Amino acid sequence: MTIVRLDPGFHRALWDHLLPIGDRREQGAFLFAAAAAVDGRLEFSVIDHAFLGPQDFATQSEDHLELADTTRIRLIKQAHRLDATLIELHSHPGPSPGGFSPSDRFGLQETVPHMWWRLKGRPYLAIVVAPSGFDALVWLSNPHVPEALTGIQVGDNLLAPTNASLHGWDNDE
Repeated sequence: MTIVRLDPGFHRALWDHLLPIGDRREQGAFLFAAAAAVDGRLEFSVIDHAFLGPQDFATQSEDHLELADTTRIRLIKQAHRLDATLIELHSHPGPSPGGFSPSDRFGLQETVPHMWWRLKGRPYLAIVVAPSGFDALVWLSNPHVPEALTGIQVGDNLLAPTNASLHGWDNDE
């Protein structure tokens, strides 16, 4: 069982950032988290965050995000300073259910092993948020094999991902 803990007020601010009213472009954020084993489950608690803006992207459109190199470097340095796990989030503002697109999957297959190496084997989490829900993938022990996130704990509520993206993942690497 693997969960991410978010304070209810922070959860609202994060979702508002990722799904702003009137902006159809994908948005992004990163959370820096501390991992702890609690009662047989792995919990990630947020210790810092970065809400990304247009200046943080090389590309930002309705169906694509690409981090600027300077942003990626800044995020990795901050994760090292905090001795933290990185949790990447981005949005799909359209009507489709929460799930990683084929281009997201391709990007993660390249990004996760690189981040795993740069962050000395720390877990890596990716979450995609849509108006209708969210999905998440977690790399705990292998940068090529994602696992399901059990959910996001917001106060007393455990929000469950769609888990649509775990199916059909190419784990043959």
